[in-house]
Formats: sequence, C-alpha cells, structure tokens
Amino acid sequence: MLVGNFACVALIVSAWMHASYRWCRLTPRQQQACFGAVLGAAAATSMSLAVELGPGVHFDLRVALIEVAALFGGPLSLLVTAGLAAAFGVVLGGADLLSGLAGILVAAAAGLAVRGWLGRGRTIGLAAVPVFAALVGALSLVVLATLPPEAFRPVLAGFGLPIALLNVAAAALAALVMIYFRRFTLERDVLRAALAQAPDFHYVKTLDQRFVVTNQNLARRYGRGRVSDMTGLSERDLEPGERAEAALAAERRVIETGEPLIRQEERIRGEDGEARWYSTSKFPLRDPHGALIGIAGVSVDITERKRLEQELKTSRDVVAQAMAEMTDGLALFDREGYLLFCNQQYRDLFPLSAYARVEGAHIVDIVRAVTRNGERKDVPPDVPEERIRAAAGTLHRNKDETIPLFDGRWLNLRTRVGDGGSALVVVTDITAAKESELGLRRLAEKMKGLAETDALTGVANRRSFDERLAAELGRSAASGRPLSLLLMDVDCFKAFNDTYGHLAGDECLRRVGACLKEAARRPRDLAARYGGEEFAVILPETDAETALAIAGRLCRAVRSLAIPHAPSEFGTVTTSVGVATATEAGATTPAALVLEADRALYRAKAGGRDRAVLSSLPAVA
Repeated sequence: MLVGNFACVALIVSAWMHASYRWCRLTPRQQQACFGAVLGAAAATSMSLAVELGPGVHFDLRVALIEVAALFGGPLSLLVTAGLAAAFGVVLGGADLLSGLAGILVAAAAGLAVRGWLGRGRTIGLAAVPVFAALVGALSLVVLATLPPEAFRPVLAGFGLPIALLNVAAAALAALVMIYFRRFTLERDVLRAALAQAPDFHYVKTLDQRFVVTNQNLARRYGRGRVSDMTGLSERDLEPGERAEAALAAERRVIETGEPLIRQEERIRGEDGEARWYSTSKFPLRDPHGALIGIAGVSVDITERKRLEQELKTSRDVVAQAMAEMTDGLALFDREGYLLFCNQQYRDLFPLSAYARVEGAHIVDIVRAVTRNGERKDVPPDVPEERIRAAAGTLHRNKDETIPLFDGRWLNLRTRVGDGGSALVVVTDITAAKESELGLRRLAEKMKGLAETDALTGVANRRSFDERLAAELGRSAASGRPLSLLLMDVDCFKAFNDTYGHLAGDECLRRVGACLKEAARRPRDLAARYGGEEFAVILPETDAETALAIAGRLCRAVRSLAIPHAPSEFGTVTTSVGVATATEAGATTPAALVLEADRALYRAKAGGRDRAVLSSLPAVA
C-alpha cells in the first residue's frame, strides 16, 4: 500500500506536468490555483490510500505534497492544497480526524517558513532538493506528534524511519519534477515568445507541406487571428495558384535533396496592389537519428532594403554618369591616404603614372610613380625617398597648386579635406589658360619695355631714367656707396641734321645709343636717352674716377664709329660727357645730381668738345 500510495502521487504530479502545457494562456494566479488544485487532488488520493499503522492511526504523503505546494506554488497554491486535503479529511472522518487536521495545519505553517528560507521558490535549484527533502522528512515526524501520546510512541518507534524516508522520497521526486518542469517551461516560453514576437515570418511544416507551427506575424499576414488557425493548412489554402505551386515546388526540392534554400528573393504584389520584396530561407529538419521530419522556414520583408538599394544604384549611376562626362579628373582618398575611387579622366591626365592610380593604391606609391617617371617637369626623377614621402604627406591639406608636365601641359590640382579626414582632389587641364596667361605676361612685359624704352635708340626713355635715378640715389644715401651719373651730348648735332638730314640723324643717334649700352654692362647700370641728342648713364656703386674713365671710353667708342660730320672741326661725330658723383658733389636729390652733371657737360663743350669732364676733376679726352 505504501508503494501504491507513492506511485499514485507520482502519477498525478506527472499528469499535471503534461496537462499544464495547455494552461500557458492562464494568468499567474490562475496557474497557481490550478497547481494547488492538482496537488490537493494528489493529497486526497494519498489520503484515500492511507496505510493503517495502528488503531485510528493512518499514514499518507499529504505532508510532502503540502510542502511542494508551498515551495513551488506560493501561498495561493498552499491554501488550495491544504484546503482540499482538510476537506477530504473531514469527508473521510475517523478517529484521527482532529490529529489529521492539526497535522495539515502544522505542515502548512512549516511550508510557508520553508518557502521564505529557500528563496520563495524563485531560485530553487538542484542543490536545494536534498535540503528540502530532509526538511520534509523531519516535518513528517513532527506531524506525528499531533497523535495522542499513547499512539505516538509506538508509531514513532515502529514506523518513524519508513515514514520519514517515504516523505523524503516523495518530496525529492516532486521537487525534481518541478525543477525540470520549470526549466522546460522557461525554454518553451522563451521559444514561444521569440517565435510569436519575431518581426519576420517563421513557420514549421510537416513533410506533406502543411503548417505545424507559425508565429503571430505570419498568421496576421494571412488574416488569421490566432496561430492555431494556421495548423494543418498549406500554401494552396493561402496563396493564389501559381504562387502557391512555386512555393511548394521549392519546398519539395528541399525535402528531396536535403539541401537548404538560402535567401531566395521574390517580389509579391499584395491585394492592395503594392509590390513588396521578401527574402525566404527554408531548412530541412531532422530527428536525432538524421531522419527528415519536416521543414522550417523564415521569410523576411526586405522591401525597404530593396528600395534603398535601388536608390543607391540610381545615385551611383547618376554619379558615374556625371564623373564619366565631366572634363575634370576626380579622385577621393581616405584619411590614411588610400585611393577610394577615381574617374578615367583622372588617370588620362597622368599618362606616365596612370598604372599606379588604381583603387586601393597609396598616395606615396602614386607620388613615387610620378617622380621616378619624370612626369612633372619641375621635379627631377632622382629626388630622395624622404622628399617623396614628405610630398605625399601634404595630401590632407586644403590647397590649390599648378604643376607643369613633361609634355608641356599644365594641370591645376584643387584639394579639399572633408570632415571625416578624406581628401577630394579635382584635376583640371589648364594648358590653354596657362598659355594665354604666359602670352599675356610676355605681352605685358613687352608693353612695359616699350613704355620704358626709347623707340629710336633702344635705350631707356626719360621716364625710366627719372624713376631709376631716384631709386638709386635713395639706395646710395642708405648704403653710403657712391652713385655716378654720365650726361652726354652729341657735338654739333643740329649742324649734322641740317647737313645730312633727319634720317641720317636718327641713324647717328641709334649708333650712339648702341655705344651707351656697351658702357652700361652691369645689371643695375642704365643707359637712357635724356632728350633730343642728349643721353645719360646711371652707374650705381661707382666712384668718380671710375665713372670718369668709363666716360672717356664712351667718347672714344663714339669717335671710333667714324660717322662723317663735315661741319665738325673733327670731321666725324664726337660727344661731350659731363660726370657727377653723388658723394663727391654732395647732391642729395636727382635734380641736384643732374645739375652737377650738366655743369660738367657744359665745361666739356666749352673746353673744346669730344671729351669727358668731372664736375670736380680735370677733363679727360
């Protein structure tokens, strides 16, 4: 009878574990009440199979069941279990009614204490089972104390150990079953929640391609309020004929080949006419022995992703078309200096280093190819590697630069650095503009030369002379170095013009001007036509004696031209030169220095012409 009692209790607890799977939709309090009712029924069954240990003394497993109700169900389960056990005890009646009710009360109170000590049932693990079982065994002996004294002693002596052991076994078994069941329930609830709340469409089918399990999302897609409404249906019950047959055919291939179908994309137009994209994967399900038992599938709505992909493709096409049609070269480098992308024009603009300008190439390698191949006219091919790396290091700077190429072309490189450290380089062929610029510069220089040059003689004109004399006089005053001025006049030039004509006179002045250019050989020397037949030579950093010697050579150079001049007493064209030196004359202004030179020139003419006279020294012929 004791074994039968134990077996019946185990059977009822096992039946509850399997039946409670259907109670998952009940509230927690409703589940606690049902749990208490099941354990109460188990207690009543144990009481109905009680073993008589003596006159009016019976044994059952109610204590273990009440403790299990308290520990794993809580106060509500304990109240229901203890209440049902007490009610069944009243129905049975008997001489031990009062002691039985007292034992139920003691067990209930002890159950609350055990629950509080072991964590209120929320963290009960396998390690707590031996402690719980031992407490129940000891409690079963305490409950015996509710018997009359004359019955307690012989029962304790004769049956105390078996009673305790049976309660220990019953409590341990029930606790193990509950712990296992709670873990199973937790895994089931997690899987159920994951399946039901997943945003995609999940399902499991049998080998005959009918739904066994679906999530709520899939049920709503087909207008079903509950997932159970999907059980037993197939694609033919849910989709139009052609689409259903295509889906079933794909599943049959998975069943026949055992190979999964991975991310098959399909475009489906809904009842509202809106087209949506789905990515579907289907996997074969196998039992532990490897036999095929079903199919699991998941469909993901990828409409938004496809829309973004299409927008990205359109944007890329627009950018690619723009880059292909633009005349400029375009290149984008990342913050580390690697080329992310470039258009063909960028490569075409650099024919000798185009092979190095590929996506993934580093700027150092590109600069090295440019340098070693002599692509830039302004950079020699044998520059050191350090200079190449230094030049590459300037990539991530906002700059505009113009570079000349080996083939005569000019390129403008505009570099702009983005917020993320990337560098955008735009390359423009500015050869035509550069040639126009150089042409304009040459023209400007020519115009400047014309503006500063005497058209007849080719030496500087009066305006240039005045500007240069003022500048050089300022330098002389600042440095303390001497500045000399030669003022020259062609002797009897009016008579020459009257005799030979103005054309001959112009030619004479041209040849005299050539002699002046020979005299003013240094970069800062200046030969100028002062006016009419008068000329001047500015000689910076030249003392009086040197200037007088230069003036004498100038007179001899003109005389050696042997230009016929019949009215002159010399028979050829000659010149007179006045020499003045700023430090010697004490002149501090251009006008004062010119005046000193003019006075010396007057003395040269008065002294017989064809000679040079220094304002403070004797004449030199």
